[in-house]
Amino acid sequence: MKADREKRRAISRDAARSRRKKEADVFTDLSHLLPLSPDLVAHLDKPSVLRLTISYMHTSTLLTDYTAGSCTSWRDPGSYRCAWSVGEEEEGLKKSREAKLRSWGLTEGEAELYLGVSEGFLLVVSTKGDMVFLSDNVSKHLGLTQVDLIGHSLYDFSHPCDHKEIGNNLRTSGDCCWAVERDFVMRMKSTLTHRGRTTNIKSASWKVLHCEGRMKACMSSSFPYFSSTPSSTSYLLLSCKPLLLCHRLVMTHTFTSQHRLDLRFTRCDSRVKALLGYSPEELQGRSLYQLCHMLDTSRLNSSHRNLLSMSQSVSGQYRMLVRGGGYVWVESHSALLRPACPRVSSQCSGQSSIPPSCIFSITYILR
Repeated sequence: MKADREKRRAISRDAARSRRKKEADVFTDLSHLLPLSPDLVAHLDKPSVLRLTISYMHTSTLLTDYTAGSCTSWRDPGSYRCAWSVGEEEEGLKKSREAKLRSWGLTEGEAELYLGVSEGFLLVVSTKGDMVFLSDNVSKHLGLTQVDLIGHSLYDFSHPCDHKEIGNNLRTSGDCCWAVERDFVMRMKSTLTHRGRTTNIKSASWKVLHCEGRMKACMSSSFPYFSSTPSSTSYLLLSCKPLLLCHRLVMTHTFTSQHRLDLRFTRCDSRVKALLGYSPEELQGRSLYQLCHMLDTSRLNSSHRNLLSMSQSVSGQYRMLVRGGGYVWVESHSALLRPACPRVSSQCSGQSSIPPSCIFSITYILR
């Protein structure tokens, strides 16, 4: 009896060992199909391989539908052969990307150049909030890499107070989600310090991002290799730019101003005279709402609320009254200014605990 029991245990151990080996081989083969460098692949664990694979399949859906023209439908799923065995899908996606770039009059090198000089990074989010794709320059702005973020939920890396705003922008309504524009501000975790060093994710701060983009609906099978039933899959394509006033150039068609927390002018530079016709003295004490076009007050009010809650905001385009009559289109980038703490103590160890003293704004005249 004891010999039989030991024999069964040995058989069970061998079966478990064989199962683990087969599972490890499957994950190894799967990780090698991902469009990542061998150095990154070597350090991926099993959950990361699954997470990145699912995101890669979502990206394949989006890119294939873009190449088809207007996000209409997949080809007959039966015409696909298994990409995991023959590896043709990656080559097909490469040709699709090159064809799309040619239709825009760009080469792949030029596209990389545009991404390198941009002030932000690209983000693709599903309607469930999963980050399907991020451009590789995200580490330059947040300190977190593509592999750290792709496949995770945007809600896990965004400020809890912004979840409602994010959910509203991810929501679709019937057939009205085709190429609908989105423009909002949110806060994401950043492991970059003020000196450019990288810290631990547990010590991450919040970085304010201005997000602009469109919602795209793709009528397709979510996973064409395993399903033949077409469905509607929507993605939010965003360009995310950090709101840092210090890096913006003050150009000829701009003026700077300071305001009280209710947006009343307290100071304005002399360039406003040539741009809008007002002298700095005329604007002191006047509210920015008095100069805003009536149809644009809701946009300015939304920007004002974002400013008070997130410390930074961008107004979007609105019309401002000119002294001689008429309106000009402008855009304001604003930030809350807080007084410097006179001494380091337990009461002023965090700058966010110090109440803001005024609003600093740079206004761009759009011509």
